[in-house]
Amino acid sequence: MDILFDIAARRAELTPNRVALMEIDSGRSVTYAQLDVRAARFAAWMQANGISVGDRVAILCLNNIAFFEILFACGKLGAILVPLNWRQPAPELSPVVQDAAPRLLIHDTENAAVAATLGTELKIPLLPLSDFDAAIAKTSKADFDTAWPSGRIWYMLYTSGTTGKPKAVIQTPGMAYANAVNIGQAIDLISTDTTLNFLPLFHTAGINLHTLPVLIHGGTVRILKKFEIDPVMAALQNGDCTAFFGVPAIYQAISLHPDFATADFSKVRSWGCGGAPLPATLISQFAARGVKVCNGMGMTETGPTVFLMDRDHVEAKIGSVGKPQILAEVRVVGDDGKPLPAGQSGELQVRGPGVTPGYWNNPAATEAAFTRDGWLKTGDVARRDEDGYYYIVDRIKDMYISGGENVYPAEVEVVIYKFPGVLECAVLGVPDEKWGEVGCAYILPRPGESIDPEALRAFCRQNLAAYKVPKYIEVVQDFPRTAAGKIQKHVLRSKAKAG
Repeated sequence: MDILFDIAARRAELTPNRVALMEIDSGRSVTYAQLDVRAARFAAWMQANGISVGDRVAILCLNNIAFFEILFACGKLGAILVPLNWRQPAPELSPVVQDAAPRLLIHDTENAAVAATLGTELKIPLLPLSDFDAAIAKTSKADFDTAWPSGRIWYMLYTSGTTGKPKAVIQTPGMAYANAVNIGQAIDLISTDTTLNFLPLFHTAGINLHTLPVLIHGGTVRILKKFEIDPVMAALQNGDCTAFFGVPAIYQAISLHPDFATADFSKVRSWGCGGAPLPATLISQFAARGVKVCNGMGMTETGPTVFLMDRDHVEAKIGSVGKPQILAEVRVVGDDGKPLPAGQSGELQVRGPGVTPGYWNNPAATEAAFTRDGWLKTGDVARRDEDGYYYIVDRIKDMYISGGENVYPAEVEVVIYKFPGVLECAVLGVPDEKWGEVGCAYILPRPGESIDPEALRAFCRQNLAAYKVPKYIEVVQDFPRTAAGKIQKHVLRSKAKAG
């Protein structure tokens, strides 16, 4: 079996005194040597408490140093960490926890009530993070094998994406290293880089963009419990962040900050975005401030980095997610499964060492996700231009047929974003007696502005074929979202059907 090496242990040897992790709120920090020792002690504590290779350990917490100490402890022991969504109440988390069947549930103070409910209901022992230091202090450091099988399950991320029932996506050490290579070479990551960790840790971006890659490279990660615009804006200007990653909702918040027009962003070397398409209007807004935001694309199932735009083509190739990175191979196929030439749209498929081996305890879902020759079926419609740059057209399931014509909502959304006053939008197909399906556009206006539906519809008629123009336009105050900020179209679709 292929092996890789314990990241914390290797970093402790190479750069023992360098700061690995620092909490912005508390000011607490750990060096790489301290990170390794604390992880090894907690691995020994878990072992002494009956947890062994393959056992699941659930964790319910906001972002903090202890999460990563526990992540590396699980890697040393061979246990499997299961981060839980702290935005969900106990009834929503219960089936996830039942599926994972953890031997232990670790939680912070903010989530103690939910953890207590789950622990009682499912008879799971609890460990409050307030007792974590005491557990480490009374446990001697043990020696664990620093050679990690690259395909061993390290942690699992439950994801429903925008569609529904959660599945546990297996994450391995091999995936972590492949992602560090993919994103690291794409943004020229170096050992003196610092990054911000504020995206939720039950999401792949919270762990992998850019925290694990920065730790593998020997940089420093500054942690916020969760996203807050003011400390993020401060870090972007004072040199506390040189490599930044955010989802579109984060970039939107930055653009709306009162200091955006005058902020000095020159200390940030790289700006990455993913999780959902970044509107062209935001790309242009940041470009006007001298900030080149590189749009990318990946999935929990791909570790996540597959694509990232290069800085030189950010404005010339607006709408593109760039080219596949060095350890990701992609193809665009037609309905017959055969690769399509440049310019034609089809399903995007991916293979490489960053791709998950499958879904835990769900062989049917795993089989359905892969082709017979081993390519992951992403469910995205994509196309490649003559220069080798890729564009995500839409999700296959989001396409609807109106009067016999295929309509990809993302193409309609691109036009709507150009209409003055639109902050966010989502288009989906709804039933119609005459045309089979027609478009329904949900619009979130910019703060302090209003949207005239008829004027917007007229604008769409000027820029789209008639069958693509939404029949219905509904102004909303916000959208249902995933942890990555993606709009949950399946929730909107359910509401539309109910209405």
